[in-house]
Amino acid sequence: MRTAYSVETVRTAERAAMARLPEGALMQRAAAGLAAACADLLGRAPGRVYGSRVVLLVGSGDNGGDALYAGARLARRGAGVNAVLLAPERAHAGGLAALRRAGGNAAGADSGVGLIERADLVVDGIVGIGGKGGLRPEAVPLAEAAERARAAVVAVDLPSGVDADTGQVRGAAVRADLTVTFGTHKPGLLIDPAREYAGSVRLVDIGLELDEKPVLEALQHADVARLLPVPGAESDKYRRGVVGIAAGSARYPGAAVLAVSGALRGGAGAVRYVGPAGDAVIARFPETLVSDQGPKRAGRVQAWVVGPGAGDDAGTVAEVVAAEVPVLIDADGLRLADAGAVRARTAPTLMTPHAGEAAALLGVGREEVEAARLDAVRELAGRYGATVLLKGATTLVAGAGEGPVRVNGTGTPWLATAGSGDVLSGLAGSLLAAGLSAVDAGSAGAYLHGLAGRFAARGAPMGAHDVASAIPRAWREVRDVQEVWDVQEVRNVRG
Repeated sequence: MRTAYSVETVRTAERAAMARLPEGALMQRAAAGLAAACADLLGRAPGRVYGSRVVLLVGSGDNGGDALYAGARLARRGAGVNAVLLAPERAHAGGLAALRRAGGNAAGADSGVGLIERADLVVDGIVGIGGKGGLRPEAVPLAEAAERARAAVVAVDLPSGVDADTGQVRGAAVRADLTVTFGTHKPGLLIDPAREYAGSVRLVDIGLELDEKPVLEALQHADVARLLPVPGAESDKYRRGVVGIAAGSARYPGAAVLAVSGALRGGAGAVRYVGPAGDAVIARFPETLVSDQGPKRAGRVQAWVVGPGAGDDAGTVAEVVAAEVPVLIDADGLRLADAGAVRARTAPTLMTPHAGEAAALLGVGREEVEAARLDAVRELAGRYGATVLLKGATTLVAGAGEGPVRVNGTGTPWLATAGSGDVLSGLAGSLLAAGLSAVDAGSAGAYLHGLAGRFAARGAPMGAHDVASAIPRAWREVRDVQEVWDVQEVRNVRG
């Protein structure tokens, strides 16, 4: 599992590390990791490190010092290194001296654009993790030149101009091809829109001891595999869980079909469908248990999914929200559900809005949600007393409590297709019925859904039904990794 910590926690850990290490050791560790990442990047280019042209964009903080010391290491390997000093009088003295001893040069900001245009590699050390707001005016032309240039751009710890704690981008910012971050991931590296500025992320261990709870968690294959329900020898379809799907309408029968398609592949033993699209559902999935008697008379379920394609059927939504089992609310259900009734629920509730639906629930513009996704998902979870899955390029899952927010990045832009969210609702609802908590069901569902989207698309357009069909492949991929881990652990135990 990847974790991300707040700036305050990172700063505290850095101070503790500096107190127990020789002076300057922490910066040297960071610089060594940064230089190694830069050398790897240059090593894949025709010029390699020797003879390559490297430009350091150096601000006044420790990030500038990291860049300068890393530049000195590259200069000793034969790179031509120029440091563009945005605040010459406040540049890190030790790092600047080390660069000059290694044969590097320093220049003012007015020379920066020309140097960047001829560079093979640009290192962004303008602002560190404590920066707030966009770049200052004097740094903007350098960031724009770096984006236009053919050079690869490496950010030190975090792209300058993005918010480390929230992932917000409030102005001009550096767009990196690679971000080399130290000690731990920062939330902004994992959350849009800042994630788009970070490029690939490489974590360098500098020996920080992080005792606080992380702000974010990002599940990996092995983490998801441990969550997925696996039937035992005594399992039957009812013991595995039954998920109810209350979805679809005369206008939107396809939403019901797609939600059921996700649910059938989500680990529960059976799927009950309630709604006006029963004929369409049974024609596509004859294994579905179809009822036209409403949720209360549909039979026993361990979880409900309500809302996809529901139109204006507020009565069905209210009936499901009143149920004493876990409930997933999506799409039209988010608009129709009474907020007070949702807050009054004692069983787990999972809400799955996209940015537009989240904006409507919060009473703000969609652009506000998209600019501050972490704040939005936390606000919704607290306001409704529910777990909230905020869909997007990076999906966020926040519980109603104070635990870490889960972030998922397995998706693909091709998932932005009609009905994809209906498949996710059925999948996550099935995981709820199989016994997962709302946070785990949302996190594992988003992870599998994203992988399935990648497998279904493979770089080409696809439909939501393709995503549903690819879920078993995603499930097997995740489980295969866990089986490898299990075999390795047995080997380790046996010596």
